[in-house]
Amino acid sequence: MTRTLNEPRDPKTGHEEFKLKRHVGMIGLLFTAIGSIIGSGWLFGAFHASQIAGPAAIFSWLIAAVMIILIGLCYAELGPMFPISGGVVRYPHLVWGSFGSYSLGFITWIASAAVPAIEVVGALTYATKFAPFTVKATDNGATAQVLTPLGIVVAIALLAVFVVINYYGVRLFAQVNNVLVWWKLFVIALVIVVFLITAFATTRMGSPENFTSAGFAPSGFSAVFVCISTAGITFSYLGFRQGIELAGETKNPSRNIPIALIGSVAICAILYALLQLAFTLAVPAHVLTSSHGWAGLAFNNDFGPLAALASLAGLAWLAYILYFDAIISPTDTGLIYTTIASRVSYAMGRNGNAPRWLSTNNKFGVPYWSLLVTFLVGIVLLLPFPSWQSLVGFITSATVVSFGSGPLVVAVLRRKLPNRERPFRLPGGDIIPFLAFYSANMIVFWAGWATNMKLLITILIGYVLLIVFEIAGRKNGRKPTLNIKVGAAWVIPWFVLFGLVSWLFDPAAHPAMFFWVFLINLVISAVIYWIAVKVTLSTDTINEYIEDAAEESADEEKLAGGHIG
Repeated sequence: MTRTLNEPRDPKTGHEEFKLKRHVGMIGLLFTAIGSIIGSGWLFGAFHASQIAGPAAIFSWLIAAVMIILIGLCYAELGPMFPISGGVVRYPHLVWGSFGSYSLGFITWIASAAVPAIEVVGALTYATKFAPFTVKATDNGATAQVLTPLGIVVAIALLAVFVVINYYGVRLFAQVNNVLVWWKLFVIALVIVVFLITAFATTRMGSPENFTSAGFAPSGFSAVFVCISTAGITFSYLGFRQGIELAGETKNPSRNIPIALIGSVAICAILYALLQLAFTLAVPAHVLTSSHGWAGLAFNNDFGPLAALASLAGLAWLAYILYFDAIISPTDTGLIYTTIASRVSYAMGRNGNAPRWLSTNNKFGVPYWSLLVTFLVGIVLLLPFPSWQSLVGFITSATVVSFGSGPLVVAVLRRKLPNRERPFRLPGGDIIPFLAFYSANMIVFWAGWATNMKLLITILIGYVLLIVFEIAGRKNGRKPTLNIKVGAAWVIPWFVLFGLVSWLFDPAAHPAMFFWVFLINLVISAVIYWIAVKVTLSTDTINEYIEDAAEESADEEKLAGGHIG
């Protein structure tokens, strides 16, 4: 480990204060994002999207990619300016203070910490073909796969492996991940090519007539938008954030971060669209007929739709590759999100609105207490309620809400610090940031009230915990500045308004109002955008917070010891 002559020390304990290491290169950061994007979502997304929107679902993947890229572009400007880990949480802190960053950070952390557990459950669900890891049970009136006692033991063991790999540093993490990402890309490309060839060259699978035989958009064009949030499509793209969360651990961030953010989404968007095309073509006509169209599409006696399709085509070898990948892909994503969740709680500790010990690093530059908390939360989330399926929509909404602050931070800093160096600057003034914020609002709306109600309840729980933390802090003589007036001025109205819109105009309950919400959310987005830009910390305070972040980034750079390309 590289040391400076004057190793920084924690002002309270006097112990050496180890920093995060810059061990992730351009390819490592790009592959981290791709590896996180390609998890369990692609194994189910094409199937569920077809059920909701039919062949028109191919547009859902492309529209979602554009919306996510708009959001990602905002972080591509912020990331190189402030290459600090846990950026999604810490950027709001720079311009609105602790209350604003905590409001978004808590829900970000819960969503991140849930992913390793969900991905483990997804992997073990597929692995049930080989061992009794899961069993069918009823969850909220629906049939779902829940872990057996054996499955719980194996799941906890996998979560522990994630923690051990992460404990020994981001260098080991990047080495393991790079190998797994090449495998993921190979399998997706293989499935696309084999399905397309088989669909056109044999009679066992479908044909181009699948695009019209049961209707191109059988549930209407509104379904194309709904499945962006409910079929796992947005969920399948959310891994792009890893370029932000590991910003403090990459060399040359001005080059690496934009490439990782934009490149990962663009590469995966092409793969996902081609996969949806191949899936649509590959469904046998008799299966489509017996299912009475796309809405009832089902494959019997199989643990995964893509593997079922391969089996129907007589491609047993491909089915087994898919079963194997259904274990590898989610496991890799779980590994990545263990890293990310620990960085989010690390950032909250650095911001001062969570216990400081969460930002304590070990000698490998890893926030080990944050890793431990992430592991414990993961164990709790392994309980059969709620199921993997019911949490996917929740994670989507929660993560997109946290992303929604990024475009607003960009807009604020352009006004407060117009002359600050920006290694990557978005063109077009407020156009891209506003469209990105609007996109976040629409994705949350399409998730539906049943999902967003859970999100709002979680936010309320977070505020209760904040009160407890603040009371404890004041008793210990710590009186942090929450900046409630500044942060709450736009955060609370935003939460209230998107909750009301979701409740009053829920897509399932009020389909006649569906397209009117495009206009309603446009107005709401404009109002919240204006308030968030107007009500901020003073320029001096913003500069003070930025200086603190810059000093941390400089310390991390001094302690860098090599990198993974």
